[in-house]
Amino acid sequence: MNTERKVVIVTGASQGLGAAFVKAYRERGWRVVGNSRTIEVSDDPDYITVSGDIGKPEVARKVVETALNQFGRIDTLINNAGIWRPGKITEISEELFREVMTTNVDSVFFTTQAAVPAMQKQGGGHIVQVSTSFVEHPLIGVPAVLASLSKGAVTAATRGLAMELAPDNIRVNAVSLGVIRTPLHSPESLEDKKSLAPLNRVGEVEDVVRAVLYLEDSNFVTGEISYVDGGRTAGH
Repeated sequence: MNTERKVVIVTGASQGLGAAFVKAYRERGWRVVGNSRTIEVSDDPDYITVSGDIGKPEVARKVVETALNQFGRIDTLINNAGIWRPGKITEISEELFREVMTTNVDSVFFTTQAAVPAMQKQGGGHIVQVSTSFVEHPLIGVPAVLASLSKGAVTAATRGLAMELAPDNIRVNAVSLGVIRTPLHSPESLEDKKSLAPLNRVGEVEDVVRAVLYLEDSNFVTGEISYVDGGRTAGH
């Protein structure tokens, strides 16, 4: 097994940001393991796909084991899987609460837990979380308690893990996003959402990819929450 080339795991890899991360790392010559609930089988020998709900511990472990069995190492984990379910707290069912927390929090915990020992063994690694600037800057017209609970936990864990894993040379960073043009948003809704950013436009997938690649290349950066939100955070 050739274990010299770097390997990245991308969750939520079937579309939008996840698919763009896969493409960007493959263009750099990395090998990739991608996961989503439903994802097409890859015909690229350096890109392996694993279908299943990454919020389930057994699926998270399977994804990590696939990377190790197929490629022999894990250099970066991008915890991208997530869902956006706005709603008032009085109207959120227990079922919806569990669904969001499983996808947004459990997936991060269990996949990271499974990947860290491999990174420790090989002498280092990088973990990237995908969060939202709604955590710090909620809007009165957008009830987003589920995003605050789930992605807020991820943002806090980013800094905590950065300190916990620094002695192992494992960096942990996050990108915190504003409105990005992805399948998460219906195209007709984006015009009204431009005003949420001082730049008065929505972000593009390429903006997020560039931010993640910057963090990838920045070996002296850990515990960083990088805001890709058109200035929304700076404007508060």
